[in-house]
Amino acid sequence: MFASHRRDRILELLQQDKQVLVKDLARLFNVSEGTLRIDLRILEDEGLLERTHGGAIPRKQQAAANELRNPSRSQLNYEEKQAIGRRAAKLVIDGQCIILDASSTALELAKGLTDHNYLTVVTNGLETAMTLNQNPRNNVILIGGVLRSGSKTVEGVLGKDILSGIHADLFFTSAEGLSVQEGMTDFSLYEAELKKLMTANASRTVALVDHTKLGRRSIASSVAFDAIHILITDGRADPVFLKQFRRTEVIIAD
Repeated sequence: MFASHRRDRILELLQQDKQVLVKDLARLFNVSEGTLRIDLRILEDEGLLERTHGGAIPRKQQAAANELRNPSRSQLNYEEKQAIGRRAAKLVIDGQCIILDASSTALELAKGLTDHNYLTVVTNGLETAMTLNQNPRNNVILIGGVLRSGSKTVEGVLGKDILSGIHADLFFTSAEGLSVQEGMTDFSLYEAELKKLMTANASRTVALVDHTKLGRRSIASSVAFDAIHILITDGRADPVFLKQFRRTEVIIAD
């Protein structure tokens, strides 16, 4: 990969996740950390980001302009995510215990659960927790951890003791990519480790993945391919790719 292409990709990741770490980028691009530090310095000199200890964040004065030019992760493929979230809500029964990750697709699912009653919902998404907490008949548990800079996601495994004491009926999760070889993958190592714990403490795992993420992979594996019980995707998903899910129920949201 040419340096210019690598720097463009760094900016894309920064726009999505609001923070990048040198060690994660080095693993993703298979280059040295020294090379990545040079990339970040060049991008900072061009006014495109601000370097931090061990990584970079978006340049503050450009944040508003970036939102206008480049949609945030929650805005990408929004109609597909809405459809997937609505379809996923039909799997939930009053009185169940469910786990939701902090993805924008899981947030769309949460919006469809506000009329459900007596749910116990475990999540690391601040906005997801606040959405579900509107119904006083539901019990919402927010997992503790590190609040990711510039986001509404709590990361890390500080909440593993809470998770170890919970047995959920369903775990709903999205990812940066889903491939047969790597399963579900994410850019954040911390988020991936938390999702592994969530998977281990749920009877069934439901993948909420729109068509743009099928066949893609990121840095860290979060859910193994054969650990996915149900895949909910949209009508633009590649049917050839979907045929590989021989032991997984595939639902097309419309």
